Amino acid sequence: MTGSETRPATADRRAALRARLIELATARIAAEGLGALKARSLAAEAGCSVGAIYNVFGDLDDLVLAVNGETFRALGAQVTAAVAKHAEADPAERMIVMSEAYLAYATENPLLWRALFDVNMRVDGDVPEWYLAALDRLLAIIDAPLAEVFPDLPPEEIRVRTRALFSSIHGITLLGLERRISAVGQDRLSDMIRYIITSATRPGAT
Repeated sequence: MTGSETRPATADRRAALRARLIELATARIAAEGLGALKARSLAAEAGCSVGAIYNVFGDLDDLVLAVNGETFRALGAQVTAAVAKHAEADPAERMIVMSEAYLAYATENPLLWRALFDVNMRVDGDVPEWYLAALDRLLAIIDAPLAEVFPDLPPEEIRVRTRALFSSIHGITLLGLERRISAVGQDRLSDMIRYIITSATRPGAT
């Protein structure tokens, strides 16, 4: 067998191991949280050496980023599917639907959702471009209806408001799931989301 014939086979094995490690890491994080992800136990489950993990990923943080990339896609798909059922609704109502879908995903997948924001970013390195792009795609889902509410605002202002709304909904979700919102039951989180969206999109909110 020539060198040119072995290279595709090696690349295929590497890709297969990468996919397997992401699958196993996703399951581990979903079941036990980010802190339960250990290279040695992951290698044993994958049937590879610890060194093989680091041949595919620079370190476990890189693996977590890959898992989070899949989580962003799953979250985006759930939000998109939810709002597609309300395509004829007014923009504010569509944003409420999106926010409730976000809350639902976090409620159903709390540890994967937390890992999106708990991942360790290197002090001496930049956040990968693809990771930022995945987050931007999620936020872009909100941009469109918000631009309908405020058609005279420039795109950069829409982006700022989108991120402000996302931060508010994220905070409600986080504090609600951790039961840190005093005297407010988890069943009232949707009411809080509706209040935030309607307040931010009411006439004169500019």
